Amino acid sequence: MMFINKMSPLTQKKIQRFKAIKRGYWSFIILMILLLMTCFAELLVNSRAIVVQYQGQWYFPTYSTMNSGNTFDLGYQHETDYRDLSKRFEQENQGDMVIMPLIPWNPFEQDFSGDDYPPTAPSAEARHYLGTDTIGRDIVSRLFYGFRIAMGFALIALTISYAIGVTVGCAMGFWGGKFDLIFQRFIEVWSMVPFLYVIMILVSIIKPSFMLFTMINVMFGWMGMTWYMRTMTYKEKAREYVMAAKALGASNWRIIFHHILPNTMVIIVTLAPFTIVANITALTALDYLGLGLMPPTPSWGELLQQGKSNLDSPWIATSVVAAIVSVLIMVTFIGEGIREAFDPKKYTRYN
Repeated sequence: MMFINKMSPLTQKKIQRFKAIKRGYWSFIILMILLLMTCFAELLVNSRAIVVQYQGQWYFPTYSTMNSGNTFDLGYQHETDYRDLSKRFEQENQGDMVIMPLIPWNPFEQDFSGDDYPPTAPSAEARHYLGTDTIGRDIVSRLFYGFRIAMGFALIALTISYAIGVTVGCAMGFWGGKFDLIFQRFIEVWSMVPFLYVIMILVSIIKPSFMLFTMINVMFGWMGMTWYMRTMTYKEKAREYVMAAKALGASNWRIIFHHILPNTMVIIVTLAPFTIVANITALTALDYLGLGLMPPTPSWGELLQQGKSNLDSPWIATSVVAAIVSVLIMVTFIGEGIREAFDPKKYTRYN
């Protein structure tokens, strides 16, 4: 609340206007809660226990080294199966305790304990609330960790792309002339390079990774913002406040980043949610086509491919489609709300 009070009255008015747009505001709240939950995903969705109390000692397996079965007198060397340990403590009833996450499965773990071969239908008893995929992995855990990867990809690519696009676009619009013409020709040539072909070539040469796809997305994603910022900077540099800053001896970079950029921020804030949607869709599409992240990385696109190939197991396709559509709708609602609240025709800032 104190942070909001320190904002300018104009910014506070825009925030209040955004809050008044209920579907955008509540979509923002829900998405922020989901993002916060993914930061602590291991405490919510994981096959390791959160807390174990055994013979008076306390263990925290989620964020500690591996505890073998011998640690709890289970008679084996590999990592403890905490779900079985919890059942054993309940049967013994000697005061020992295991606290498991809400979803006691990690996204890589295969479950063949049931009578049926995977994919298995949703089961509250097995705690597979959305069922399992074709090789027995829990769908909820795959969706949850896939959401974290998709949002991380979208936000990192957005940040780097916008940093490059805003800087280059402002420079083009401010200096113009040959500098502007050279970058225009470069962008026109570079934008003709086929995005999909570049990915196919690189994936065949280099092992696919999160950072590889992030950098490829950045390589092609900065150009759109560059054109917007170039146009906005051309418009703003003719304002009186820029002439006043020059008269006071301000450097060109100070004028760009301390005077022009704050007055063009509306275009960045407005376009950011739609860019996030585009980035999530791009990663999902690449994973669906088999050109994305390496298995067994949790991926919405890979789950979508499984759902398409196993229509007799409708819980796979239904769950992933519902997750993708829900997130994209929420981000779109946020974008529409921000665009309405920060409409430059209603609110304009000159200083």
